[in-house]
Amino acid sequence: MGKYITVSGQTWDQIACEVYGDDHYCDRLMDANRSLLEYFVFPAGVVLDVPDKNSLVRTRVPEGYPDWRAALDG
Repeated sequence: MGKYITVSGQTWDQIACEVYGDDHYCDRLMDANRSLLEYFVFPAGVVLDVPDKNSLVRTRVPEGYPDWRAALDG
């Protein structure tokens, strides 16, 4: 598992797109960082745990995620 340090103004889907090449992996990124789910837009300097892409499976949003995230998956 790697680390990622946010830049002010980034969102979960932007980070997933940058790290994994696909914003649909943001739910897996969020799952690895449940203590940070209060953020929709990140301030600078937040350290995220980034699971290895090879260990990820693209899924729909699991229960318990914020309403704004579930709405993104449509």
